[in-house]
Amino acid sequence: MRRRGIAVLLAAALTLGGCSAYYQSSSETAVAVETEASAPESEPESEPETEKETIGAAVGPGGGVPGTTGATVESLEIVGPGAESMNPEIFIATDIHYLAKELTDFGEAFELMAEHGDGKVVPYVWEILDAFLDTVVERRPQALILSGDLSLQGELSSHEAMAQKLARVERAGVDVVVIPGNHDLNNPLATSYQGAQTVPTEQTPPDRFAQIYADYGYKEAISRDPASLSYLYELSDGTWLLMLDSCQYENGNHVGGVIRLETYEWMTEWMDTAWMEGRNVIAVAHHNLLDESRIYEDDCTIEHGEQLEQFLDDWGVTLFLSGHLHVQHYRASQFYNVNEIVTSSLAMAPCQYGVLKYFGPEKYDYHTERVDVKAWADRHDNPDVNLQNFEEYAGEFLRAVFYDQAYNSLEGEELLPEDRDAMAEFYAYMNAYSVAGKAFEVRQEALDAWEYKLWQEYNRTNIQSMYLDEIVEDAVCDYNTFQKEEK
Repeated sequence: MRRRGIAVLLAAALTLGGCSAYYQSSSETAVAVETEASAPESEPESEPETEKETIGAAVGPGGGVPGTTGATVESLEIVGPGAESMNPEIFIATDIHYLAKELTDFGEAFELMAEHGDGKVVPYVWEILDAFLDTVVERRPQALILSGDLSLQGELSSHEAMAQKLARVERAGVDVVVIPGNHDLNNPLATSYQGAQTVPTEQTPPDRFAQIYADYGYKEAISRDPASLSYLYELSDGTWLLMLDSCQYENGNHVGGVIRLETYEWMTEWMDTAWMEGRNVIAVAHHNLLDESRIYEDDCTIEHGEQLEQFLDDWGVTLFLSGHLHVQHYRASQFYNVNEIVTSSLAMAPCQYGVLKYFGPEKYDYHTERVDVKAWADRHDNPDVNLQNFEEYAGEFLRAVFYDQAYNSLEGEELLPEDRDAMAEFYAYMNAYSVAGKAFEVRQEALDAWEYKLWQEYNRTNIQSMYLDEIVEDAVCDYNTFQKEEK
């Protein structure tokens, strides 16, 4: 059976099974798209021939290549001015949660929101983003992927301000490719902060999101999914990015993620084209493909992610990039040849981003780098003490938030005050390492710690207690580096 038939039958079976995750998009919120032609309207001017670079062997369904029995196809060719000096890196940043400055006066309401959030360094999100974009412009990767939660809570002004920030990256010759996150669209929590008051502000509907970010993926897309904000984008090296809109926003804004039935139909058509053309494809979404966290899987893992795993594996897509979790992590599918890499939030200590070198479905290399906010402050002669000591400040900011979460969860329990304090400090310490993807460095220290034994003796249904166990059990490697090598 052709893989197209498998995908359609699979989606139909899910619908008959009563899964609420697959639903028709309403006509009121469906994004209007033009019918894409199968080829450009006009042929581009021919470019001088350049030496071919090895990108890696493209594979078709089941690991084969069109017209062969498992042999490799000729590498895609990088052509055009400056191709010989093109930086093969792809930068990945996610969960920036940008807030337009016009939406706050930095008063009491803003401070309360920042200090009692989830650890994002909201008071310095502007400096973090500017420092990061400076690095992007300087390094000039072939693309910058932003995998959702571009805004704090979907404020229209925040998206417009973010788009303006990204313009200089495109002017530097770097492709910017975005996809929405669960915070970005039809979000009733879109808020401005004025004095001690929070005031609702204009939300961002899906069609407006596509308009604002037209120059960052949507206008240049090879194809747009009529049922969502998903699209297909071609990088300068010929690789295709399958940008998947995994968000739910038609019937109210939801935290969890889904892939719509209609999107599977659209994907099948274009993966068939990719297979026939021998294209390499990387999948990108905001939500997680795999159960990266067993504690938060309901809100983080795409519903029926196992079907998406099989779909990607059938079409030889071995790499899935996501965010949403705010933790640096990766995992290999248990049953399929698919790896997921989760990049941690750019706005949360240690404020890092991913750097990917992709040579094909069986060879790629990923590592993280930290935004150098202090260097940015020095270049701009900014004496702010927090910026001058940013890594220390951001780390302390994050641990303070985690401390409060744990300390408050222990309220009313029969614990000595000093034990409650020590348990909260320990939770904050371990969680900060986990966010950075480096809990393996302190795993043995945790196992030997008397504070951890207190947590284990405590009520095991407490969410912080369960998550602490997960951190320790999962601390088996450095999640900041990942390599897939050809066998």
